[in-house]
Amino acid sequence: MSPHKTAPAKGRSRAKRSNPVAGVASFVWLLIVIIPVYAMITTSLAGPEEAAGRNALEPPKNPTLDNYGLVLESGFPHYLLNTVLAALGVVAIVVVLSVPLSYVAVRNRGFWSGGAFRLFLLGVAIPAQAVVVPLYLMITKLEIYDSLWAIVLPTAAFAMPVSVLILTGTLRDISEESYEAMSLDGASPTRMLFQLVIPLSKGGISTVVIYSALQAWNGFLFPLIFTQSEEPRVLTLGLYNYVSQFGVNIPALLASVVLSGVPIFVVYLVARRALVSGMMGVGGK
Repeated sequence: MSPHKTAPAKGRSRAKRSNPVAGVASFVWLLIVIIPVYAMITTSLAGPEEAAGRNALEPPKNPTLDNYGLVLESGFPHYLLNTVLAALGVVAIVVVLSVPLSYVAVRNRGFWSGGAFRLFLLGVAIPAQAVVVPLYLMITKLEIYDSLWAIVLPTAAFAMPVSVLILTGTLRDISEESYEAMSLDGASPTRMLFQLVIPLSKGGISTVVIYSALQAWNGFLFPLIFTQSEEPRVLTLGLYNYVSQFGVNIPALLASVVLSGVPIFVVYLVARRALVSGMMGVGGK
């Protein structure tokens, strides 16, 4: 038998070869993810007395939806609306600013633009806890304390560095020939941004949208420090309703966690492919 006939068979055998180690590791990781979610859901369906002494992995003997009813009656819709508004505000600010900033950083190779880009990315290494006092003073000076703007603005500011890093990696994957072709047609930089960069960067933009929305949805530090009244309260602070001086209503608390996680989980399911492709583009060529 000639060598050129045996090569395809070897290639097919390698393609069909299984990887048991990867399969076992994937199964273990699935268990690590699924078991806490299962325990949280089953506990949220149990009564307060039953939840105190039951095994978290056992299904509840008398499942009930009373905990979810309690959550919905104790201000959850109001907290959910505030969280959605805060997330939309953060996403809008981050996308509107990070896309042109990344475009300038990729297309302008000058000393000042490169230096500004590196200085901007220093925000990745600065924790929010380190600047919370200056932020508090700025927010009080702007007279936006105890409002949704006090949550939206700092959250968007801390989401910007990572968002710019993601988008610059995505924009670097656009070929130079595409820019040159539009330049020959007389396209301005603004026209390139809207007709070339944005349509070819949907994966990176989707990643930025999900990332910044998650920062707003799960944020706790800024709502805790920069808000005080019930009006601008968001979901993360609403969980305090089930914590008192004398104990914690664990089933109601977990029911609130389940309800608050459903919207962002649905968004992730819809845009998961764009999220993965956008994260793969971080770093660029």
